[in-house]
Amino acid sequence: MSFPHWLPDAPEHTGALPDACDLVIIGGGVIGVATALYARRAGLSVVVLDKGRVGAEQSTRNWGWIRTQGRDPAEIPISLESRGLWADLNRDCQGRLGIATVGVTYLAKSDTTLLGYQDWLESARGHGLDSRILSRRDLRALMPQAADRWAGALHTPSDMRGEPWAAVPELARLAAREGVVIREGCAVRGLDMVAGRVAGVVTEHGRIRAVRVVLAGGAWSALLMARHGVRIPQLSVRATVLATEPVPDVQAGAATDSDFAWRRRDDGGYTLAPSAYSELFIGPDAIRHTPVYLKLLAKGGFQVVPRLAAPRGYPDAWTTPRRWRNDEQSPFERCRILDPAPPAAKVAQLPQQFAAAFPGQPAPKVSRAWAGMIDVLPDVVPIVDHCAALPGLTVATGMCGHGFGIGPAFGRIVADMVQGKPAGHDMHRFRFGRFADGSRLTPGPNL
Repeated sequence: MSFPHWLPDAPEHTGALPDACDLVIIGGGVIGVATALYARRAGLSVVVLDKGRVGAEQSTRNWGWIRTQGRDPAEIPISLESRGLWADLNRDCQGRLGIATVGVTYLAKSDTTLLGYQDWLESARGHGLDSRILSRRDLRALMPQAADRWAGALHTPSDMRGEPWAAVPELARLAAREGVVIREGCAVRGLDMVAGRVAGVVTEHGRIRAVRVVLAGGAWSALLMARHGVRIPQLSVRATVLATEPVPDVQAGAATDSDFAWRRRDDGGYTLAPSAYSELFIGPDAIRHTPVYLKLLAKGGFQVVPRLAAPRGYPDAWTTPRRWRNDEQSPFERCRILDPAPPAAKVAQLPQQFAAAFPGQPAPKVSRAWAGMIDVLPDVVPIVDHCAALPGLTVATGMCGHGFGIGPAFGRIVADMVQGKPAGHDMHRFRFGRFADGSRLTPGPNL
């Protein structure tokens, strides 16, 4: 088994499993951990189960952006709440989450792209954002060392960033200190259903009784639900990221254009990534759900490259079982950590793109590179809702690359939802049944 560079060699959370608790959370990513923390603070006894390691998959492999800019209108109030919660959590963790207000900038190579940013800005009015359109001259003042190749930009000074591989493990430690039981290396094989309702979970180490279960399994969520006869059109795409060695500070915030994105880190390097490029491994679910994704593909703005087949063990691999019993090994035990290799060509290209964007600077050296599988849905917004077909189950999945930044707020929302409390936001956009109830599919912004 290989581990991402940010994980310690041995599991950190090995708590004994109780026979019963108030709430079981499947998945130790940012959504699961945040849900656990806020549910525990509300007085619930909470167990978090992860088949591999806390934060080992997409939650620590992302760009580290905490943004309101470019969000779907329904996500903007939630992302604003999340910015405040990140600041609070950073204080709780004594500054170890790497949270800072740095500003996010979307660079436009053409006036047409700039008009698209203006359209988003108009749709976001009323939320009190400080987002604004920058002219070419404004942009030169903001990024004096950058090449003069952009017509303008959309800029949000109050947007933030964190260090994912530090933040999510630290949040788990905070939750554990406050009484959450976290168990790594403990796969949930299935839901324990009694009289048509959730009565707990069946893990590889035995049953846990609980009338409330949250599924925050990222790329694995659809596979577990399909095992119980519930299908959602969730797929996963491979995205590539790298960290450079320390280089001169040419731009202190986070920015992207149509080719690549960057973010300054506290260690003096930059995190670089293709801005819209991802890869889809073709498997049974990818073929099954193609029709519902056609509208998103027709909208454009996403560079999704098909690959012939998913590697063995991946959620949508041809050989991955779709059915298994509770007393036999599940696919989640066969692939403890979804750890895709980054494509070498993209890794080699990114430092050159960075050097071209900032003339006079040599191409930075790559410190490390990795990839992650982003769980996506056809309208580019997540499902955060109770599952009517499996009473007692609440689902928070399909974060579409937004999960890290918006994670604390969705965690707070889910923690309230499982207690029967109001979410505090309009959750209609994120409802479970929108892909099957005849609703018109409206893709969110591809910004």
